[in-house]
Amino acid sequence: MEQTLLETMLRHMKNTEVIGDSQHSFTKGKLCLTNLVAFYDEVIVLVGKRRAADVIYLDLRKAFDTVLHDILVSKLERHGFDGWTTWWIRNWLDGRTQRVVVNGSMSKWRTVTSGVPQGSVLGPALFNIFVGNMDSGIECIFSKFADNTKLCGVVDTLEGRDAIQRDLDRLERLGEEWTESSPEEKDLGVLIDEKLNMSQQCALAAQKASCVLGCIKTSVTNRSREVILPLYSALVRPHLEYCIQLWGPQYRRDMELLERVQRRATKLIGGMEHLSYEDRLRELELFSLEKRRLPGDLIAAYQYLKGAYRKDGEGLFIMECSDRTRGSGFKPKEGRFRLDVRNKFFTVRVVRQWNRLPREVVEAPSLEVFKTRLDEALGNMV
Repeated sequence: MEQTLLETMLRHMKNTEVIGDSQHSFTKGKLCLTNLVAFYDEVIVLVGKRRAADVIYLDLRKAFDTVLHDILVSKLERHGFDGWTTWWIRNWLDGRTQRVVVNGSMSKWRTVTSGVPQGSVLGPALFNIFVGNMDSGIECIFSKFADNTKLCGVVDTLEGRDAIQRDLDRLERLGEEWTESSPEEKDLGVLIDEKLNMSQQCALAAQKASCVLGCIKTSVTNRSREVILPLYSALVRPHLEYCIQLWGPQYRRDMELLERVQRRATKLIGGMEHLSYEDRLRELELFSLEKRRLPGDLIAAYQYLKGAYRKDGEGLFIMECSDRTRGSGFKPKEGRFRLDVRNKFFTVRVVRQWNRLPREVVEAPSLEVFKTRLDEALGNMV
């Protein structure tokens, strides 16, 4: 029943633009990667202009759990949801009780008058509706992914610092905890440090992947490729490639750190112990992690320029007309910047890679066709 109601609510939310562009969770065509790329693209633009900037991370989950049901229903009414929908949700939330159990001792049952049931189908949509108007009046760079919210502003001027404070004052109703300074912060699973250097994230990803690989090594006795390779692909490699377009390694030492995990994984396979890494890759029909990152960047670029992330891509890439034979008529504009951190960021480096592709690749009518043509083009370039 919740799923049926959710489909109707999502159609209404799309038609009336209930959810702002800053929200990237539970929204079609948006995900962790689009949130991180869009936000840090703006942060790096400020850094590229040699502006001092602060990023403030907020967690709104506790705030949402304390929202009275009456406030939530009133928001539904203000957003134009029909009377039957708001009536159903009000009754769905009403009459719930909960109690706490600690070491066998139980509290009395208490009526639940705030939040929504954890793990419910409607919960994420209701959360998005509740925080949908948070952007109103916000002056700084602002981004949301479910309950994870962040804002960024310049702090090298009094006006910039005042703007950040005004934004925090507007959000004060959502929480009373003081913000503390930190040299790094984990944002949607990616470790961001104060210098926007991704070496610590590379080390963290390699550490996580190595731990999982170690578990496979000690718990799996069958070392055939039919067993080890699927386990590596499903459980280990995702740690090395999650949102890699944002934090892709730029230094040789970081590249080697990540590659070392795949080296050990391929060496686990029976009969591969005495082969070189290159021979193991050839035998297993694998690519090095470094070679996988280029098509990964270009596939993400296709999504931004022509695919599922196109709405976000309109704000990230500047398109210019071109009549070059290998061009596609319109192509993203290349930029050159003084700071390395800007030149190596995804939205800059991928433009140079994209503009070198043949016309038939960039004009692919679908993502699947693009992947096929891209494989052929990259194979011819080797």
